[in-house]
Amino acid sequence: GVLQFKIKIIQKASMRGIFFCQYFLIFPSYFIVSYVMILLGGIYMRININKTKNHEFVYVIKDFYNNGFRTSKIIEKLGKIDELCIQKNMSRDEVVAWAKNYAKELTLKENQEKSDVIIPFSPDKIIDFNYNRKLNCGYLFLQDIYYQLKLDNICRNIENKYRFKYHLDSILSDLVYSRILFPSSKRSSYQKAFSFLEHPKYDLHDVYRALSVLAQSSDYIQAELYRNTHHIKSRNTCTLYYDCTNYYFEIEEDDDFRKYGKSKENRPNPIIGMGLMMDGDGIPLAFDLYEGNKNEQTTLKPLEERIIKDFELSKFIYCSDAGLASKTNKNFNSIQDRAYIITQSLKKLKKDDKEAALKHTGFLEIGSSSSKRINLDDIDFHDQSNRNKLFYKEIPLEKPISERLIITYSPKYAIYQKRIREKQIQRARNMIQKDGKRKKSRKNPNDPARFIERVTTNENGEIIEEHYAIDIHKIKEEEKYDGFYAVTTNLEDDDIQSILEISERRWQIEECFRIMKTDFKARPVYLTLEEHIQAHFLTCFMSLIIYKLLAKKLENRYTVNEILKTLRDMEVVDTQYTGYIPAYKRTEITDELHKVFGYRTDFEIISKKKMRNIIKNTKHK
Repeated sequence: GVLQFKIKIIQKASMRGIFFCQYFLIFPSYFIVSYVMILLGGIYMRININKTKNHEFVYVIKDFYNNGFRTSKIIEKLGKIDELCIQKNMSRDEVVAWAKNYAKELTLKENQEKSDVIIPFSPDKIIDFNYNRKLNCGYLFLQDIYYQLKLDNICRNIENKYRFKYHLDSILSDLVYSRILFPSSKRSSYQKAFSFLEHPKYDLHDVYRALSVLAQSSDYIQAELYRNTHHIKSRNTCTLYYDCTNYYFEIEEDDDFRKYGKSKENRPNPIIGMGLMMDGDGIPLAFDLYEGNKNEQTTLKPLEERIIKDFELSKFIYCSDAGLASKTNKNFNSIQDRAYIITQSLKKLKKDDKEAALKHTGFLEIGSSSSKRINLDDIDFHDQSNRNKLFYKEIPLEKPISERLIITYSPKYAIYQKRIREKQIQRARNMIQKDGKRKKSRKNPNDPARFIERVTTNENGEIIEEHYAIDIHKIKEEEKYDGFYAVTTNLEDDDIQSILEISERRWQIEECFRIMKTDFKARPVYLTLEEHIQAHFLTCFMSLIIYKLLAKKLENRYTVNEILKTLRDMEVVDTQYTGYIPAYKRTEITDELHKVFGYRTDFEIISKKKMRNIIKNTKHK
């Protein structure tokens, strides 16, 4: 008889691209139907009756395409027909009909498993109005860490305290994900959150209300974050690094919080300061904000006292640069089980100590077993092998406090400083016009203009001629410090090499500031209330912790730009029917992310059920 079939064409592995449609086909032949189904990429099961001299055997055969050729294989042996007749109490024709139905059920089952989905796209249907089909799934890796840090529990505790109606966890998580992926204003972050797989279920005004609550809970959140990071990795709190920066606001009038002060970016605008504490592995520990006109040396003690109390940390080595090397800070970190390692400016040493430090005699080579003192002038630094060596000597300091001064000399660092200075000298020459006049005045101490001196010709006490020239004496004075570096410490028994290694890791806190300012765009700050500003920087701080933990999971093998670009580009297209189609490039980083976090979003199509399970798994750790 004539059989009528409604065949849905499924995804074809043998074709480039993905095509979906529906057809109504009428075929006069059972064989043609099976051939068309496997041609379209499906799998077809049928029965085969094999006759021998005494018996008839029934088999289930699978027809499919392999490398462009039609083939088949036996899937299951159902048995002898005469025995099946007895077992099922059926006639021969009924057994054959039963076998065909069984093969049909196997066909449907396997095709459903293999083909995944059927999507009825139509060339005549217009897409829905104001519906975003492209969604970001890169935030799921951030969400995984967010919930490992138990930030949902932290938000729940805050909600129980304040008893407001909006969902703080949803707002905070979206603010953090948006700060990492799409840094912008709070209004724009709210709009960008609709590009995530999970859309916001709160209103914009709830975001601004939540900022006040977050600011009031900042100390509690920081302390809980520190405790919860131990669920991901143990924290290295043997050494704590501290440094300060500031952020300017594009306003003309200061207030009680945003004050005029010395901007790191030399901006003539009101600023606020930030003090950041970091652990030995480069992961932020705590932060604090202070008025822009406040001396940053006074900001360490309050933050350190809070860490000792709230974080229950009392034994550590404090490390910072020379700008925070006040007598008060050194004394505070010389009591109980604390110590310090702080860089020291050789230019600011007392005259006798400076002369002793800059003498080329009395040095030892780091890593050498020899105890013979070295004169730097006796070493041939044209030899490449000598350029990579590091030399040191130690001078005890008694005033104002007793400590060790460790001076190092690096030939490679000296060459670098000389190369930079030569470029600055050339720029200084360019500042002097042909008539000997200076183009403009500069005040920055690191500006090339410091190499320009004013030369006058006097007669009878009056200046009759004036011009500008390169200051040779200034250049020679700076050359004395090439290659030298110094630290002070109150550690008595630690070896020199371990002390220097601790000090050298200070670059990581500078990287934290760079990420916040450049990659997370912590400024401009589109907020005016002090509480809102504090909450804004709290979300930047939390974003930095989550990013750093993500980078650690990837073993720090990729740059910030590579990781963030990958996460931002990881988008999927919502088919509006049964799943999502990835719209991003599969790379080494995406493979590593999927491997580390234990799920994949790079299948050709991901069913909505499977995506829901992935989202659920990122929230249950």
